[in-house]
Amino acid sequence: MPLNDTIFAAEALVSCAAALGEGPVWVPQEQALYWVDIRAPRIWRWQWADGGVQQWTPPWRVGAIAPRAGGGFVAATEAGFALIDLPQDRFDLIDDPEPDLPNNRFNDGKVDRAGCFWAGTMDDAEEKASGRLYRLEPGLSWRCLDQGYLVSNGPAFSPDGATLYHSDSALREVYRFTLTSGGKLGARELFLRFGGEDGYPDGMTTDADGCLWIAFWDGSCIRRFAPDGAPCGRIELPVRRPTSCAFGGPGLDHLFITSARTGLSAADLSAQPLAGALFVAQPQVGGVEQPPFAG
Repeated sequence: MPLNDTIFAAEALVSCAAALGEGPVWVPQEQALYWVDIRAPRIWRWQWADGGVQQWTPPWRVGAIAPRAGGGFVAATEAGFALIDLPQDRFDLIDDPEPDLPNNRFNDGKVDRAGCFWAGTMDDAEEKASGRLYRLEPGLSWRCLDQGYLVSNGPAFSPDGATLYHSDSALREVYRFTLTSGGKLGARELFLRFGGEDGYPDGMTTDADGCLWIAFWDGSCIRRFAPDGAPCGRIELPVRRPTSCAFGGPGLDHLFITSARTGLSAADLSAQPLAGALFVAQPQVGGVEQPPFAG
């Protein structure tokens, strides 16, 4: 659906005042949205049917979660990959791929069409380009497939699974990789580069048309880009630091947006009382159901 450069509005859904809200993910079986507050740390859940909200406190900072085919979640955390069962209050580590990099943590992650979980690491102080991109297999083994990131962010996959998008937020660059059905990753290709006036590309997702929606930290918006990189839509937000977005709702036609309060001054927070809230917009285009982690 061509949206040209249409501007859409968003409304606050949950005023959760997250320090660093991230990683929204829709779980169709529950008709619920989950997201994390990395700094708290906290895992949040919002129920579509009645708007009910729940929260849990994990034992480590969690950058991203994704539902598992057999129930529960796989997670990318400061301590490594983990499995989470919230009703049972279970938080079990799988492995830490980076014991030699104690200042690194996982940041963002998504599941590809084959049921593998991809997640990137970053230097928590954002000083060294020590971040790497990993793929966790259904058998719970992992592989490092790219490296050299300062702030790795926003893995997202095209609807056909043939393209992986990933970014280095600190460099304001978004990359594109060809991904084969066998999981082989092609060379890193620069897809988009932004200037200081744009803010920093953060979490992202794709829609049913194959367009990429990117949250812009310090940019107060979500922007949509066609597969050829042309801008073709925008969601304005009343907060400076949106962090990520995901399609959800019964028709997958709502875009849920997380945001952050961290690093904002008292004056900033006074001017942005909804900083850290969960927002929702209806951009007249739908998403694609995300596969669960097959492990």
